[in-house]
Amino acid sequence: MEIIPAIDLIGGQCVRLTEGDFAQQTTYDSDPLAVAQRFEQHGLRRLHLVDLDGARAKQPVNLPVLERIARHTSLVIDFGGGLQTEQAVRSAFDAGAAQITAGSIAVREPQTVQGWLQSFGAERIIVGADFRDNHIAINAWAEQSERTLREFVEAYLAAGATTFVCTDVSKDGKLQGPALGSYQELRQQLPAAQLVASGGVTTIGDVEALAQAGLHGAIIGKAIYEGTISLTDLQRFVA
Repeated sequence: MEIIPAIDLIGGQCVRLTEGDFAQQTTYDSDPLAVAQRFEQHGLRRLHLVDLDGARAKQPVNLPVLERIARHTSLVIDFGGGLQTEQAVRSAFDAGAAQITAGSIAVREPQTVQGWLQSFGAERIIVGADFRDNHIAINAWAEQSERTLREFVEAYLAAGATTFVCTDVSKDGKLQGPALGSYQELRQQLPAAQLVASGGVTTIGDVEALAQAGLHGAIIGKAIYEGTISLTDLQRFVA
């Protein structure tokens, strides 16, 4: 299972939100590059980089930060936030992203994201599936759609997508454990989907349980910054 530490960016700084709420923001470090280099020094190979300013502006804002991290580390970076056009996606790749995550646009404009899958290849486009109570969450997580998580992932699998970041928005940033049952169920229903767990990963036991459940990856953010999971603990998963 891939261990994927997360850096969320506001104003070029490393922050975390709770349940995606900008009013519940904690700033952890003013230098995202130093954070990324720490991850790399502990043997981690991947990075989930989220441009929260870009998500609000509906266009990438923190590309210079992406560029710095890509230039000064060898981390495989997936970048998300504000990617609404093919040109924005190209600019993220040009800045050093190996992959991008299509978030809310994957719900709103499936044809656009299907076009990206064809243009760039499924290995470079990760589909973001934000959910609450096994239904897709929309409008900055404020509403639930009628569409189930399974229906959403199944439709994108049929369109050629392979990898899905599944974020339980009710758990994100709360350090209360991941939605293990939802992931296990989805794995059984759609074994071809490469599922990346996101939201609520709190302890090394959570990481072990996700690995045992056959998850393709786990995104870990607040648990690292708050110290409930140490980078040293994670090294055995990437050895």
